[in-house]
Amino acid sequence: MVNTEELGRAIRRRRVELALSLRDVADATSVSASTLSRIENGTGKPDADNIARLASWLQMPIERVMHHGPRHPTDPKPVVYYPHESTPEIVEAHLRADKHLTADTAKALSELFRVAYTQFSQTSTRKRG
Repeated sequence: MVNTEELGRAIRRRRVELALSLRDVADATSVSASTLSRIENGTGKPDADNIARLASWLQMPIERVMHHGPRHPTDPKPVVYYPHESTPEIVEAHLRADKHLTADTAKALSELFRVAYTQFSQTSTRKRG
């Protein structure tokens, strides 16, 4: 089973960070722009080849988007991250996995943290430079 929501979020986030169009990502991954759009919007179900291409482009472990076995809806979502991910992505993954937060609350806190992190990490960089 594929967590297309996680994959779509990751693609959109990386695409925005790199200021790329869907066509740019399609050219880089050999996954069609229409398929990418459907994945980002949560309506597409990518095949194994596309999952592998996209995970590679994202430098994301495939385990991050694959479910292994049935899970109960109240089970916390597993948090899988690797050292190349930035702190906001790690915090976002933990917030989404927190069973005490609703999905909307986790998303709001994640965005709040991302904005604060970006502002303060740039301020810290300027002070050091």
